[in-house]
Amino acid sequence: MKLTQLLASAVLAVTLSPMAHADTVDVTTVAGHPPVFLWVKTITDTFIPAVNQALEGSGTDIDWTEAYGGTLAKVGGEVETLEDGLAQVGIVASLFEPSLLSLQNVTYVSPFGTPDVDLVLTSVDEMHDEIPAMRKLWEDLDLEYLGGGFALEDYLLMTSFPVASIADLEGRKINAPGAAVNWLKGTGAVGVAGNLTTYYNDIKTGVAEGVVVFPTAAAAAKLYEVAPYVTRVHFGAQYAGGIVAKKSWFDDQSSEVQNALRAGASAYAAAYATGLNGRVNGAFAAMEQGGATITALSDEARLAWANALPNLAQEWAVSLNAKGLPASEVIENYHRRLKEAGTDLPRNWAAE
Repeated sequence: MKLTQLLASAVLAVTLSPMAHADTVDVTTVAGHPPVFLWVKTITDTFIPAVNQALEGSGTDIDWTEAYGGTLAKVGGEVETLEDGLAQVGIVASLFEPSLLSLQNVTYVSPFGTPDVDLVLTSVDEMHDEIPAMRKLWEDLDLEYLGGGFALEDYLLMTSFPVASIADLEGRKINAPGAAVNWLKGTGAVGVAGNLTTYYNDIKTGVAEGVVVFPTAAAAAKLYEVAPYVTRVHFGAQYAGGIVAKKSWFDDQSSEVQNALRAGASAYAAAYATGLNGRVNGAFAAMEQGGATITALSDEARLAWANALPNLAQEWAVSLNAKGLPASEVIENYHRRLKEAGTDLPRNWAAE
């Protein structure tokens, strides 16, 4: 073979090499909360590396831009940011989208459930495959639910005053996120909507006198400085949202990219659950060291609180059923899972 032919063959081989044709996909990830919170930090620490690893040898790589903590979207504004194409992947907290992602809020309308984060996360994640309407709510927003949702550990109450029973809440203004405001109905407290970026200043300035929150966030935000009375009410762990992609963008990607994003979401879920347990213990230690007084609500007081509430789950289900959504099926599916796992429920929302 002549030298010119050898050179031409070499050039052709390089040209046809997958590495020579490596595609770079630009992806911006978004979260309204800052990376001090585990569900955001795990995007950087686990999700992105897992996606990159899954793409190794595929001829495609991703150039990541990470936009967290309000740099691109405020808390609760992630859906609009993804819809507008300003980001392709992100964490969407369904907690703050009770109308758009109503079915995903099933745990928040049935408080005093299981404290088991893994059980909550696995249950709701699997329900997305068993109940098509749940996945369709994401798709109607041009979002592809990738899985790897995140759940928040057993919620508690933090206040500027001691609490031993619901009688102590009479007339008090208490911050709560999204649908959790309803956990205060019938207690005499006044629910004040808020989120982790507002709680500290709300309590410090007197807009609120306490907050319904979960331990890791409470410690990270140093809420014990303004609300030093920590009452372990055991509202239960809550499904709070998931990793999603802009669906119209996702559908245009290669199967390698799609599969890699799903693999990243699975890795995210596993890492998040593993990292959370240690953080919860550390959170209580940090709050105690910061001067917090930590107590547990008695079983009697917890039962009284649960029974004081209207049937939040049934009210929610009736309203959504009327809109053509299978809310009763969602409630029954979720509570069946809790009971099969041996959860002791002070109130069976699905049975009433």
